Amino acid sequence: MRRAGPPRSSLQRRLSLGLVAGVTLLWLAATGAASFVVRHEIDEVFDGALQSIAQRVLPLAYGEWLNRENSPLDDTPVQTIASATDGDEYISYVVRDSKGVVLMQSRDSVGTPFPDNLAPGFHNGPGYRYFTVGAVRGTLFVTTLETPGHRQSTVWRAIRSLIWPLFGLIPLSLIGVWGVTRFTLRPLIAFRTEIEARGDGNLSAVTTAALPAEIRPLAVAVNHLLQRLRHTLEAERSFTANSAHELRTPVAAALAQTQRLISELDEGPGRERARAIASALKRLARLSEKLMQLAKAEGGSLIGERAEDMVVVLRYVLEDSNREHDAADRLIVTLPQSGRALSIIDADAFAVLARNLVENALKHAPIDSEVQVTLGEDLAFEVSNECPAIAPDVVDRLRRPFERGVTEANGAGLGLAIADAVARGAGSALEIFSPRPGKSDGFLARVVLPRDRKSSQMQP
Repeated sequence: MRRAGPPRSSLQRRLSLGLVAGVTLLWLAATGAASFVVRHEIDEVFDGALQSIAQRVLPLAYGEWLNRENSPLDDTPVQTIASATDGDEYISYVVRDSKGVVLMQSRDSVGTPFPDNLAPGFHNGPGYRYFTVGAVRGTLFVTTLETPGHRQSTVWRAIRSLIWPLFGLIPLSLIGVWGVTRFTLRPLIAFRTEIEARGDGNLSAVTTAALPAEIRPLAVAVNHLLQRLRHTLEAERSFTANSAHELRTPVAAALAQTQRLISELDEGPGRERARAIASALKRLARLSEKLMQLAKAEGGSLIGERAEDMVVVLRYVLEDSNREHDAADRLIVTLPQSGRALSIIDADAFAVLARNLVENALKHAPIDSEVQVTLGEDLAFEVSNECPAIAPDVVDRLRRPFERGVTEANGAGLGLAIADAVARGAGSALEIFSPRPGKSDGFLARVVLPRDRKSSQMQP
């Protein structure tokens, strides 16, 4: 049983997440740096506002001070200056004399705890900042005070205005980076698809023209590997085919001489030995034929140039099987109701596939049992026979060459291996079931033939 490996990491996902994470971190770093600049600029603006208001109020304060000097102290109330707007003011002020007596104040300063310190300049209090300017030789002082917490809230609003766009930037960046990386990695994805398409029937070189410079050396190395593998397989298959072909003539000659010897000998031990030799030569001839079929099946793609009717091919195969095995009463054949089954598998390859599966079923089924041969409308070709159920581990091995189950039938163990090679060469697969689906015994082999794409598109 094959173990599942660790989940594969997508290069596109890693690049997208990495780039978006990098952009996010850079944005946060830029926001942090900008916050210091914003804080410095806001401090300058607000300090300038405190100083500007104090200087503007100073002439009014001087007039109020003169009014105080010419009037009794108890008769002159504290003058409150109304705001120029209806909204709240963030800077309030008071005008005091050298003794700290309030001469004039803004509307928002009522209830505001101004500090007693009258020293000119900027000063910080608990959560606020104020500015004091003196006039008339230190007898008149104007103090402006910023609303506690206003400067901090302004800084935080500025920082939030830089952070909020990040929540929209992250998904947009992820979508954009994902699209860009997908477009950029298209040649790499096409290269991967080409490699995945390579197999027993296709060892041609992959295309390198559209690949980027970083990947092209890898593609060249893969092509060199495919070329060496193709040469090795071709040499192996050529040796198998040539050996089988060269055996045919001497085996046929030896078989002819043996059969002539049988006819010349009288009944006895010599004639029985000659018959045994003839039987062995027949098995050797069948083996050489099977080896040639296996070499052809493993030699390349078994797809034809156009779709052909497999019903006609199957009928020829069944007629040959009837003559060779005298199995007309045993074969139960089911064909499509339409009478046609168009497939793009090579007709000769399908004949080899069908012949081996039918012969395998006839050989291993009980002599008086039936063999079901079915070619359906969905191009599923099935051959089933009666037999004891086969163990699952044995079923897995039956696709290998020269692998045989527990049987007394003659054979080299190549029939299912040839059928499996033909199925793979046609882009399909050989499925084996034992026991048969829905039953407790038997053997079933199934191959779905490749459909003609044009004809399948024309069907409703």
